[in-house]
Amino acid sequence: MAPQSYQAPTQGDLEQNSTVSQSAESNLSSGSTTVAELLEKKGNLVFSVTAEDTIADVVVTLRDKRIGALLVVDENSNLEGILSERDIVRKLAETPGQTLPQKVSDLMTKDVVTCSPNDLLVGVLKKMTDGRFRHMPVVDNGKLCGMVTIGDVVGYRINELEYEALRMKQLIVG
Repeated sequence: MAPQSYQAPTQGDLEQNSTVSQSAESNLSSGSTTVAELLEKKGNLVFSVTAEDTIADVVVTLRDKRIGALLVVDENSNLEGILSERDIVRKLAETPGQTLPQKVSDLMTKDVVTCSPNDLLVGVLKKMTDGRFRHMPVVDNGKLCGMVTIGDVVGYRINELEYEALRMKQLIVG
C-alpha cells in the first residue's frame, strides 16, 4: 500500500526535466565549507593570556571559561603561542608540585599551526588529525581572528549531514 502522500505520475509529469538525487556538486558541497562559514555561526571570541602569566592563572581561566586551550599573545594581540590542557598535564608529570608558579612562556607551544578563514574545513580537520592537536588559531593577513577546535569542525559537519538527511527525506516523501 502506498503512503497517503503518494501521487501517481500524470502525463504532464513525464514532460518535466528529470532530476538526480546526487551530483558531483551536491556530493562535494560539504567539502567546500570554509573556516569563515564555521566562524560565522560559532563566533570569533578568543581567550588569551600573555607569556608572562603563570600556569596557576591559566588553569583558573581554563576552568572558568570551560575551554581546553588559550592563545598566547603579545601586547598588540599578535600570536606568540598556544597553551593547552595537554601541555599543562605533561609538565605536571615532569615537575610535580612545581608547575603552577611557572610562566606560560616555559610551557607554551611556540610553533603554532594556524589556518585562514578561506581554508576548507576538510583540510583543517586533516591538519588537526595528522598533527594530533585539537585547537587551531585562525589568522587572516597576520591578524588573529578566531580559533576552531576539532569539536567545532566535527559538530559543524554533523549538523550539515543532519540537514542533508532531512532534505533527502523531504525529497523522498514529497
